[in-house]
Amino acid sequence: MSKRIPYKNIKYYTFAENRDFILESGTAFGSITVAYETFGTLNEDKSNAILIFHALTGDSHVTSSYDDDNSTPGWWDSLVGRGKEVDTNKYFVICANLFGGCMGSSGPSSINPLTNKPYGSSFPFISVNDMVNVQKRLIDYLGIEQLQCVIGGSLGGMATISMMTNYPDIARSFIIIASAYKTSSQIMAFYEVGRNAILADPYYQNGDYYGKEYQPERGLGIARMVAHITYLSNKGMENKFGRMIQENVINEQLTYNRFGPMFAIESYLRHQSTKFIARFDANSYLYLTKAMDMYDLTQGGKKTLSSEFSKVNKKVLIISFTSDWHFTQADSWEMAKELASLGKDVSYINIESSYGHDSFLLPCKIQEGAIKNFLKNVGVYNETA
Repeated sequence: MSKRIPYKNIKYYTFAENRDFILESGTAFGSITVAYETFGTLNEDKSNAILIFHALTGDSHVTSSYDDDNSTPGWWDSLVGRGKEVDTNKYFVICANLFGGCMGSSGPSSINPLTNKPYGSSFPFISVNDMVNVQKRLIDYLGIEQLQCVIGGSLGGMATISMMTNYPDIARSFIIIASAYKTSSQIMAFYEVGRNAILADPYYQNGDYYGKEYQPERGLGIARMVAHITYLSNKGMENKFGRMIQENVINEQLTYNRFGPMFAIESYLRHQSTKFIARFDANSYLYLTKAMDMYDLTQGGKKTLSSEFSKVNKKVLIISFTSDWHFTQADSWEMAKELASLGKDVSYINIESSYGHDSFLLPCKIQEGAIKNFLKNVGVYNETA
């Protein structure tokens, strides 16, 4: 069960029909379906493939370069596609909806084969490592022994870190963008407020709202508004909105009594909320944000960053943005510094931007150039393209 019609290019891979996929929690689970898209042509020796992990609310549609129309833009059209820096004329790009999502891959809205009903809140807790292990199965299924690169931002960056440390030989290089090896307590707090908004929605009904007349849209919308604030920056919001009053507000006192939206920023957040509830599932939001909160490469201090990064043996590029307070430049620098101290082949760039955490999703010549040159130096692509 998905929130919207699958993309024309979408494919599905199903495995673990005998419930033999073991989650990090120890729970046996299955079957698992992965919804994925591929862009470009895999070369003869299957050496030009790039795996891209999407962020929290993303999906498989990383580029619209192969669409018949512009009705479904790719979430990273500025970077990925024909003639772009991640050039699908050269590279074979793979992007899959994360396990636990709601865009075709198995998640809480999927049908439980044991009950023939959506899992809802009976879906097991999953981890970032579980998401990565599922995509490792997809790469094996595609017959690719080694990827050219694994790229991910935000939650996708966490997945890239997991892939880099759990499967260090799966790729010749890794790019981690606007991410961290653990979520800060401040961001965990924002996500907890969002989850509570969903859980408090009277239509949430303990997660079993599928097929019902009403959905927990208000709670999900508030969760999106809260999270979206963390994706922006104070400077960016001041530049774009300031204290601008909505043009259609005539009687300010009346508007205050009705609690807005009076200011442009209020209207913007409500607009983002409305768009989001039309495409995303509340249960998936709960599960994915919790997985982000729980991710910690050091397992709460049981391991060290040094011991985990000592497994890395390929080229790494880490990118951060100056105004990102969701995953800060300090988070990225800590990883880059540790890798460098271990003698690893790591490059780090901190990009000036006022767009906050969302910076990595927006057109950015510095980011695009850094990624293009990094991939070029790794040096494998489709020579016949």
